[in-house]
Amino acid sequence: MSNKEIAVFGGGCFWCTEAIFQRLKGVLDVAPGYSGGHVPNPTYEQVCMGDTGHVEAVKIDFDPEQISFEVLLNVFFATHDPTVKNCQGHDVGTQYQSTVFYMSDIQKQIVEEFIKKLDNENTYGRPVVTEVKALEKFYPAESYHRNYYNQNQNMPYCQIVINPKLDKLKSKFIKLLK
Repeated sequence: MSNKEIAVFGGGCFWCTEAIFQRLKGVLDVAPGYSGGHVPNPTYEQVCMGDTGHVEAVKIDFDPEQISFEVLLNVFFATHDPTVKNCQGHDVGTQYQSTVFYMSDIQKQIVEEFIKKLDNENTYGRPVVTEVKALEKFYPAESYHRNYYNQNQNMPYCQIVINPKLDKLKSKFIKLLK
């Protein structure tokens, strides 16, 4: 498919973010990984230490004829808390910073305008702290992280943390689901 585009988001634990975006029509693939830091080829253990500069992120391959970058942003901002620095729920550390890694000047402009609108409308009652950065490199996570939720739905983390996010997705974006 030549009409594929890529979005890269860091919205807390990549298990959560991957599970959300895997369920959307027009999303072709979602890969967990690391981005934004200074350590080449980081491991999960290194990133968890918090000194690599990387965040847990997902690389989303999508068909823009089926789902737009703007719609992906809507889902991204609705399914995590973009007003808290380095934290999503009980997941705390620099690796959980809300971040949008843009692939082009057009994506950068769309993201910046989107965040400005959220702040102007006081959508969250406090300012959005999501970082907007150019994607320099995306490092795929270790294979055991891929499809984590789909393979581990009965694990406590999945039931306690991911299921409520998926419920929110279903309630707000039912028409977007596969």
